[in-house]
Amino acid sequence: MKRAYNFNAGPAALPLEVLQQAQEQFVEYQGAGMSIMEMSHRSALYEQVNNESQALMRELFGIPDNYHVLFLQGGASQQFAMIPMNLLSAGRPAAYVKTGAWADKAIKEAKLIGETVIAASSENDNFMRMPSINEIVVPEHAAYLHLTSNETIGGVQFQEFPTNLGNVPLVADMSSDILSRPIDISKFGLIYAGAQKNLGPSGVTVVIVRDDLVQESPKNIPAIFRYDTHAKNKSLYNTPPSFSVYMVNLVLKWIKGNGGVAAMEQLNRDKTKLIYDAIDQSNGYYVGCAHQDSRSLMNITFRMQNEELEKQFVKESEQNGFVGLKGHRDVGGLRASTYNAVPHESCKALAEFMADFQRRNG
Repeated sequence: MKRAYNFNAGPAALPLEVLQQAQEQFVEYQGAGMSIMEMSHRSALYEQVNNESQALMRELFGIPDNYHVLFLQGGASQQFAMIPMNLLSAGRPAAYVKTGAWADKAIKEAKLIGETVIAASSENDNFMRMPSINEIVVPEHAAYLHLTSNETIGGVQFQEFPTNLGNVPLVADMSSDILSRPIDISKFGLIYAGAQKNLGPSGVTVVIVRDDLVQESPKNIPAIFRYDTHAKNKSLYNTPPSFSVYMVNLVLKWIKGNGGVAAMEQLNRDKTKLIYDAIDQSNGYYVGCAHQDSRSLMNITFRMQNEELEKQFVKESEQNGFVGLKGHRDVGGLRASTYNAVPHESCKALAEFMADFQRRNG
């Protein structure tokens, strides 16, 4: 079997070891006589997977005891609605940092629930940079400040987070860069992430939420949309996406076995440097889209001299075993998504292919 060089933006690459372990356990899980997909979510075996996965998230990400780790459904898109439903109260606006398509979707959902304000925006720069911390202006009585830590379409990432927010909770969509680098969880009120980029397959969403914000869940919204419902039931209020949670469990063990989150960050810096160097050393043949101080370690976006050349690049890359290098349909261009599970060898192969393509077509 020859593995593709998978640079898909999501669902994305999974560690080969994880896939092989899941394959071995697929038909029968730990002598139960059945697959984990066939198992009751109330069974002791599945509860063990659920609890162990939460504990691994706490260990790897340094999550304090006064936070809940929830495994929910509906993706980050459902969180765009659940966050204002739970946290946005009358007389207090929600503040949002507008940095691209995903932040914009979150803003649109919040506007359906209550008052929202734009605390900062990079729209005038075509979302090709992240606003600096000093640009973010938050009303003192804001219900929360929401930001998207990494925008997959533009390939931009916050390098630091605002800290002087007083009593305003910081909420972050970390769908595309969770566990890619260490962060101080205590600076955040809530973090959420769809699993399908850095944590596992699609189907489960991780929510890390502080106790006081859980306790504020309003009682006039359906139980399924309240954080306190899921916290009280340890993510087992309704039937969970059990196989996806199991896969997250294996990915978390893989991260731990490979040195933890700090080691992931170093790996990501090493492998993405290969591709950014190929761009920067091409004498303008390849042009990076994101401002250098906002460049993402997860999504590398770049352009070429014209769209025809970009189409040729994509076509030849596919013939050489590369997958997912076509840019998002809204912006075009080229994009390589280099999440935790994308091997160093894949990034090295891409950098070499880029240099070869330039030699042949420059």
